[in-house]
Amino acid sequence: MGIFNKFSFILLVIFLSLSANAEVQRHRFVIQATKVKRLCKTHNTITVNGMFPGPTLEIKNGDTLEVQVVNKARYNVTIHWHGMRQMRTGWADGPEFVTQCPIRPGGSYTYRFTVQGQEGTLWWHAHSSWLRATVYGALIIRPREGKSYPFPKPKRETPILLGEWWDTNPIDVVREATRTGAAPNVSDAYTINAQPGDLYKCSSKETTIVPIDSGETNLLRVINAALNQPLFFKVANHKLTVVGADASYTKPFTTSVLMLGPGQTTDVLIRGDQPPSRYYMAARAYQSAQNAPFDNTTTTAILEYKSASCAAKKCNAPTPIMPSLPAYNDTNTVTAFSQSFRSREKAEVPTDIDESLFFTIGLGLNNCPPNFRKRRCQGPNGTRFTASMNNVSFVLPRNFSLLQAHQQGIPGVFTTDFPANPPLKFDYTGNVSRSLFQPVPGTKLYKLKYGSRVQIVLQDTSIVTPENHPIHLHGYDFYIIAQGFGNFDPKKDSSKFNLVDPPMRNTVGVPVNGWAVIRFVADNPGVWIMHCHLDVHINWGLAMAFLVENGVGKLQTIQPPPPDLPIC
Repeated sequence: MGIFNKFSFILLVIFLSLSANAEVQRHRFVIQATKVKRLCKTHNTITVNGMFPGPTLEIKNGDTLEVQVVNKARYNVTIHWHGMRQMRTGWADGPEFVTQCPIRPGGSYTYRFTVQGQEGTLWWHAHSSWLRATVYGALIIRPREGKSYPFPKPKRETPILLGEWWDTNPIDVVREATRTGAAPNVSDAYTINAQPGDLYKCSSKETTIVPIDSGETNLLRVINAALNQPLFFKVANHKLTVVGADASYTKPFTTSVLMLGPGQTTDVLIRGDQPPSRYYMAARAYQSAQNAPFDNTTTTAILEYKSASCAAKKCNAPTPIMPSLPAYNDTNTVTAFSQSFRSREKAEVPTDIDESLFFTIGLGLNNCPPNFRKRRCQGPNGTRFTASMNNVSFVLPRNFSLLQAHQQGIPGVFTTDFPANPPLKFDYTGNVSRSLFQPVPGTKLYKLKYGSRVQIVLQDTSIVTPENHPIHLHGYDFYIIAQGFGNFDPKKDSSKFNLVDPPMRNTVGVPVNGWAVIRFVADNPGVWIMHCHLDVHINWGLAMAFLVENGVGKLQTIQPPPPDLPIC
């Protein structure tokens, strides 16, 4: 056998051994109204398979996932697999009117995609209106068969889903806000695994219990599934060792507190090294926007040592110990935490940049249109809230999805003139002139050539109020090479770039009154939305989308649309 043939044979053997262990996992999600009682009141809540939170999906790196979604609810729905790379399978990404038209009531659609090289914690959620308030669940990707975690195997693993609960129908909340132009009502509770916990009325019987035993090391997979609120998370008297985030492994570091923006996940190891008892895990708001109302309540679950459980104590269990959480506006703690993240291995950060982009992100106020009554302009001083990137407030199409319009060459659905830089330079974090508060609505995409190396500076603005914005890019992971406060200065700030071991994420918290710089290679053709993961801001237009062109040959080209893709 010649050297070349030998090499081909070895490659074939490797390929077959990898494929042999890969499985196709099939699931059925029925979207339906289910009676759910929280805070003393029963609601007809939209759920998956009658479960709240929805089912946890567990797959291996290399597996293919097939999920048939059947819509038996009265609302349109789509499901997004948050953080999944979706290589060449953009039709399965899920954002409504971006990669698909919604699944109408009575309709169904099968999402099919393969996990390629990702391991850790992701999650899935509805990506249509505010349905994700209750339609969400964990998506756990384990190492391939025969491979292990790059840390000691934990004794047990527990998903910790942080959520937000309205004591009313969340769809009515967003519809009312759209009508009035004001900010939507804040939530009534936060939840851990869909339970508010002991500090709320009618809730203590159902408080989530997380078991642990003395000497054990367990893995908590923490997910912020809240709709509009970054959250601090802490466990009384226990340290947490961070080992992963957004399905990428990190260099381990120890902390007493986590902060996750909506959309983010953090994997932490916790040791049963305290006297056997019951300890509260608690989460509450990190609120960086000034003078904005927010839900200032605290959700709890109980970390319970086996010997301190009801069964062991004949139900005379001790009152759990409460952790002291940071103040709601403690940005210093957030900064220290986010700057601790490093990639586990040396990172392959793109260095020669083809596309250097600068995007301002922030809120705005539209003047009341002349044909609107006063009650439709209940924002500050008789305006309507809006939001934008580079002064473009993103408008979703209604009759086609962007990907379908691109693929079929349908004219008039979008343009490709999203600005690479702010149309007007100004003191972004200073005192901004009122003339810059009103952005231009548009469905503008930015075109990227396949394989181009991209850098984006994401710059918060103080228009209306500065705020920490969790910015999520679909279809990609990216490196966060730097973050800072004030206006980004390429001369001064480029020296802060970490090109050795920056963390890889799918959602970046852009600091309040500050900036973040991210880099990625555009190796996944399709239409990919980048948006703020505070859902109130998506509604207002804090989003844009990239159109990544096909490369050369089949492996650099998006797959054709599946036959059951919903039509508008």
